[in-house]
Amino acid sequence: MIQYADDTLIVLEGDSTQLFFLKSVLHSFCESTRLKVNFNKYMMVPINISPKKFNHLANTLGCSKGSFPFTYLDLPLGITKPKVDDFLPLVSKCERRLACTSTFLSQAGKLKLTNVVLSALPTFHMCTLSLPKGVIKQIDKFRKHYLWRGADINSKKPPKAAWEMVCVPKEEGGLGVIDLKKHNEALLVKNLDKFFNKKDLPWVSLVWEKHYNNGKLPSATKKGSFWWRDILKLLQPFKSFSIIHIQNGSTCLFWEDKWIQQTLENDYPELHSFAKNKVISVRDFYAQQHLPDLFNLPLSTEAYSQLQAVQSFLEHFPLIDEDDKWSSNWGEFSAARTYSFLIGHRDVHQAYKWL
Repeated sequence: MIQYADDTLIVLEGDSTQLFFLKSVLHSFCESTRLKVNFNKYMMVPINISPKKFNHLANTLGCSKGSFPFTYLDLPLGITKPKVDDFLPLVSKCERRLACTSTFLSQAGKLKLTNVVLSALPTFHMCTLSLPKGVIKQIDKFRKHYLWRGADINSKKPPKAAWEMVCVPKEEGGLGVIDLKKHNEALLVKNLDKFFNKKDLPWVSLVWEKHYNNGKLPSATKKGSFWWRDILKLLQPFKSFSIIHIQNGSTCLFWEDKWIQQTLENDYPELHSFAKNKVISVRDFYAQQHLPDLFNLPLSTEAYSQLQAVQSFLEHFPLIDEDDKWSSNWGEFSAARTYSFLIGHRDVHQAYKWL
């Protein structure tokens, strides 16, 4: 059961017995509170159920019938990746805001409203879903029109600056308008922070148990739902600004992750080239009693020398039985700091910092 305010989502097995139990609970609720349940307001949505059985179940509960995708908390909910058409309500909402532009607003006022209003409208969606390029392009079109042309939808007035320059921070010579693509990525990266820190969340436990219970970790191979695959596309940017406080080594790759000052694949390149499993976790590497078994033998002279160095290093770096801790270069994870990292920085004249 998922509840938020007055919206309730109940996930059940497609079985008549389960529905009778649910209906019995609801009737007990009615009798104890003297409230009435209106089953006509309920909607049943099937997952891998035949039409005949679906009709029978809907008639049993006495509710209306629906199908995927449908809207829940203003988000498109379905078992496949949302299409551009599923985001049309969001695009229409942004388009309607164009009429709010006043011809009496100064350019500074239009700039402020562009960020406060149009840039903020898709934020709720971007916290959960990766917006399609077409949706971001259309919203950017409305933002450009709002900023440069105002309320006249038919105006052909040319922009005063390239959009890439407009999205640069003010202290670096731009106008500070939010880059929606980078903003979307910054908001989604927080899910990787929750995942690697093994936060006490249902989806975190589900993903670990479903895909990574055998010791494997997320790497170049992406598997899982469309949502999780979209999140994994941000794995490299996330790791580039992350600091790993190694404990039991269960969430960290031995060769590729920076769990010490440098990645071991760069510190010991010759030995890394002989490794059988280049995406082995730190915990599994430590668990190996005979380290040469992890490599394709025979080793070269240089690789053998590096193996001895690794063995000596492991003896002075023991693991402890606690979960690894992941943090950012700036401390606790922050979407705002992540956005600043993703858009990068450029060297500009000092005069821009006074604007």
